[in-house]
Amino acid sequence: MSIFLDSELTEAERSEDARFRVIPVPLERTVSYGSGTANGPAAIIEASNELERITGHAEPCVEGIFTEAPLDCDGPLPDVMEHLAQRTQAAVRAGKVPVTLGGEHSLSYGAVMGVARALGQPLGIVQIDAHADLRNAYQGERHSHASVMHLLAEEGIRLAQFGVRAFCEEEAQSRLRHHVFHVDAEELVTGNIHAVDLPEDFPELVYVSFDVDGLDPSLMPATGTPVPGGLGYYQALHLVEHALKGRRCVGFDVVELAPDGNAAWDFTAAQIVYRLMASC
Repeated sequence: MSIFLDSELTEAERSEDARFRVIPVPLERTVSYGSGTANGPAAIIEASNELERITGHAEPCVEGIFTEAPLDCDGPLPDVMEHLAQRTQAAVRAGKVPVTLGGEHSLSYGAVMGVARALGQPLGIVQIDAHADLRNAYQGERHSHASVMHLLAEEGIRLAQFGVRAFCEEEAQSRLRHHVFHVDAEELVTGNIHAVDLPEDFPELVYVSFDVDGLDPSLMPATGTPVPGGLGYYQALHLVEHALKGRRCVGFDVVELAPDGNAAWDFTAAQIVYRLMASC
C-alpha cells in the first residue's frame, strides 16, 4: 500500500496512533469536462515522497500520518458517500484529523457528513474553488461535483467560499438562500488579498475543502475544469490559514487533481495537503 510521506516518516510517525488519517478516494463518476481524477490520490501520495519534513515553519509529520487503504468507489454514489462518511466519522471519534484525497469534488459530501456526525456540533466549511458547486443537481446527478456544496448547505452546514469565478444564476440564488459567505476571485486577485475575516457567528469547528482548480491554471493546469483568473499558491493557503485563526480545523480534503504526466502539479497538490496539515 502507498503511504503519504513514506520516505520521511519514522515507524512511530506512520502508526495508527497518528494524528492525521489520510483517506485516498479515487472517485471519478460525475466529471463534466476533463477526466483523470481517479488517478489523483495515487499521484499525490507518490509525489509526497519528494516533500521535505518542514513546511513553512511547521513539521506536521511529527504528530504522525497514517495512510488508510483507498476507498472502494464502485457501486451507487450514495453508498460510496456513506462508506466514506463512516471512515471520516471513525477518524474524528478516535480524536484524529481525516485528510481525504480526491478524486472528484462530490466526495466532500461523504467526508463532511461523517465529520459532522462524529462532532454533533455546528460545522463550517472553508472552500477554495473556482466554482460555487451550488447547483441543485447537474446532468441529472444529485451527487455531482457541481452540486456538492448545495447538498451540504441543505444539511445546515455553513459555507465560506474563496476564489470562485464561475457560477450560474441558480448558484447565486443559492448563496442568498443559504447565507453563504464569499469573496470571489476577481476581488481577491486584483486586490492581492491574502486575509479575510470570517463572520463572527461562523462556527468554531471548520472543515477545509480545497479544490485545486481554485488556483490559477498557470499554477495548476492538471484539473478537469480550469478557469483563468485564479488564486496564487500562497494566497490560497494564507486565506485558509487566516480563516482558521481562533477556530479549529477538524478535517480537510484536497480534490480534483487530474494528473497529466507533469509531476510538478502532483507535487503542488501534495505540498498543499502537507501545508494544510500544518494549519490543523
